[in-house]
Amino acid sequence: MKVFVCLLSALALCQAAYDYTTVQKNSLLLYDAHRSGSLPADQKVTWRKDSALNDRGQNGQDLTGGYYDAGDFVKFGFPLARTATVLAWGLVDDPAGYASAGALDDGRKAVKSATDYFLKAHTAATELYGQVGEGDLDHAFWGRPEDMTMWRPAYKIDASNPGSDLAGETAAALAAASIVFKALDPSYSNDLLTHAKQLFDFANNYRGKYSDSITDASSFYTSCDYRDELVWAAAWLYRATNDSTYLNTAESLHNQFGLQHWNGGFTWDAKVSGVQLLLAKLTNKQEYKDAIKSYVDYLINAQKKTPKGLLYIDVWGTLRHAANAAFVVLQAADLGISAVSYRQFAKKQIDYALGDGGRSLVVGFGNNPPVHPHHASSSCPEAPAVCDWSTYSSPVPNFHVLRGALVGGPDMNDTTCDTRSDYTSNEVACDYNAGFQSALAPLSARGV
Repeated sequence: MKVFVCLLSALALCQAAYDYTTVQKNSLLLYDAHRSGSLPADQKVTWRKDSALNDRGQNGQDLTGGYYDAGDFVKFGFPLARTATVLAWGLVDDPAGYASAGALDDGRKAVKSATDYFLKAHTAATELYGQVGEGDLDHAFWGRPEDMTMWRPAYKIDASNPGSDLAGETAAALAAASIVFKALDPSYSNDLLTHAKQLFDFANNYRGKYSDSITDASSFYTSCDYRDELVWAAAWLYRATNDSTYLNTAESLHNQFGLQHWNGGFTWDAKVSGVQLLLAKLTNKQEYKDAIKSYVDYLINAQKKTPKGLLYIDVWGTLRHAANAAFVVLQAADLGISAVSYRQFAKKQIDYALGDGGRSLVVGFGNNPPVHPHHASSSCPEAPAVCDWSTYSSPVPNFHVLRGALVGGPDMNDTTCDTRSDYTSNEVACDYNAGFQSALAPLSARGV
């Protein structure tokens, strides 16, 4: 009997033998590949070149830098801010996972490329640029970012055209990042906090949805509500400052907005489960733990899943949603809620992407990974070779391997389509890798 049990244990270990540390390091390469502006000397994705060096605000402000959003070259501030918050959260809570992967420095650099850009974009106390590039013009181009010639307008929110969600999420990102850099660079950390506080005041005092003000974004990243971002920002500011005023504000707004009655979720738009995780961590109050437990139990027991067990939350970016959910579940486990079973469930979601679904859905990793991700710059051969819509339509694999990128994922029947034209299944994005990256960190450190 003991031998049988040992054999079963060995089999389980064999089936679980994904190299999370390599995946975690590779996942950060996506952010190297998506950098805009002047690239650093230590740039690891060397097929990328400097690009969009003339990105400017409406009064000539320098808006170079930051990240391109997905397979294209718009800089969308709202999902990027959420990306930065989640990356910073992983670094704050699981530095051991990053250390075990040898990825601490790269993780910090990934966050800093975003926060450096946000500091530029926050051009006045009540003015924040939230988008550079016009969506339809951008999507009409297929090629290298350094070859772009289209008009790249810049869009902002201000007191007359508010965006509490955008300003609030950016405040959360800067506050979370200030913790990452507090011991390493106190001056930079303080600068991040100064801007975070101003942005929270802007978000709270001038309320409205950013996609009502930056209307081009409404075709791509329409916000459903701004209230969760206000609570989210206040909670992160409390964690960063230990100023109880921010905790009181977060809890008061949580109750005022009735977030305890909202459906759970953690996406570029929905922050409610992130809010409740953070408040549970900060206050140890049972009401927040109960809210998180209710959401995670719903995910495990009632949320639609594919036949092979992947959470199927939305048709668009199924793996992104499953990875975000895995991060929430791992955070709940760290609160001591059903720790063993929750970690096992989260691990299954990540392992699906790494190959348990039948093939790897992470570019450059594992068994039969995607080779045609919907991603313009990696599809292009080296200059001066032509790269255009004929490249997009070509059946040949992308010229460069976009190593570490998580693609959109399967349909409800576990079917994926590795073609550039299937952007639902095969596009990548900064947001896609964020929850994935921060779920890998505790798996790298602790497994289940």
